[in-house]
Amino acid sequence: MIVVRDIFHVKFGQSREVTTLLKEGVKIAKSLGFGAAGVRLLTDLVGEPFYTLILETTFASAAQWEQASLAVRGSADWRAWYQKVTPLIDSGERKMYSIIE
Repeated sequence: MIVVRDIFHVKFGQSREVTTLLKEGVKIAKSLGFGAAGVRLLTDLVGEPFYTLILETTFASAAQWEQASLAVRGSADWRAWYQKVTPLIDSGERKMYSIIE
């Protein structure tokens, strides 16, 4: 199993709007067959730069994540959603971890 963390550093004052959009993005992805075993949306409490949101997904393998990602990125609905969220993000990164236990 793997955990994928998409980490978004949100523009000042846009956290609420981005949270709403990320929830919408998860719904779109699921409707397109994005088969994550688990999905969580996390926000900073302490220790992160302010206005950090993390979309955490779990997959059986990196290959499964890649297949799910390709299916979503080819969608017109996803591209329209992406155009709404990207202007509100300062930067982002993706981290992938193997689940040991």
